Amino acid sequence: MKRTPAALWIWYRGTAFRGFQRQPEGPTVQEVLEDSLRKAGVPYPVMPAGRTDRGVHARMQVASLRLPPCYTSEMLSERLPPHLPPDLGLCVARRPPEGFHSQWSASGKEYRYRVQLGGRVTEAWRPFVLEPELEPRLEGRVPTPERVAELLGAAVGCRDFRAFHENSSLRKPRTVESATLHALGGGLFEARLKGDGFGRYQVRYLVGTALLTAAGGLSEECYREALDTGSSIPGLKAPAQGLLLWEVRYPADKDPFPREERARPPRLPLEPPFISPEEADVQAA
Repeated sequence: MKRTPAALWIWYRGTAFRGFQRQPEGPTVQEVLEDSLRKAGVPYPVMPAGRTDRGVHARMQVASLRLPPCYTSEMLSERLPPHLPPDLGLCVARRPPEGFHSQWSASGKEYRYRVQLGGRVTEAWRPFVLEPELEPRLEGRVPTPERVAELLGAAVGCRDFRAFHENSSLRKPRTVESATLHALGGGLFEARLKGDGFGRYQVRYLVGTALLTAAGGLSEECYREALDTGSSIPGLKAPAQGLLLWEVRYPADKDPFPREERARPPRLPLEPPFISPEEADVQAA
């Protein structure tokens, strides 16, 4: 009998894993997820929308897989969660539209990066936030939010971001649709970057280098020239702990997850890093 396709929306706290992709030295998200799937009666590999590096979190990671005959996505939604560890969870499993592929059907992604630009970080958020005063290259200077927002905004557009990602990533034009900074309260800020795709470490380099430039550790001329021409600069790769894969987008005819579900994800923990204080207030209202 033919195996049926399924799309999984999973979340994880990257602190507990050595990245997404299975590797000899685990644990990785893929390793733990596939082991849990086997215990739930699905002995097949998953294909993610993309790989996240060690320490990076995901509010919405999407994975494609095939289910055994007579096994439905509804059954998987019930049977998989009991086998998952505390730092990895399933929001929903669903049969996707015809022709859906978690990676190749994706039209874009949103990443968010949390940074403390004033006040004191709370203990609950400390494992998931960059504290600039602890970053040696920022020289103990906390940049102003207004300056960081201005520099982040300069990254918007379609260009070759080769100065802001690893050489192992394919060189090609990529579009950053928006790059904004949002206050979450108590001095905690969140950089939100949306685009059609990102090279390896691209978000971390963009955010880190904007912070470095805003703090005076790199000239604005060098920063903007690197954006415009791709010229090499001594940029700053922000630590993984502040980065969160927020959302994976699909065209309407391929998206397994309706808008209402995306706005209020089922089974998503409200604890950091998956929901910001401002969003917690909205959901409580």
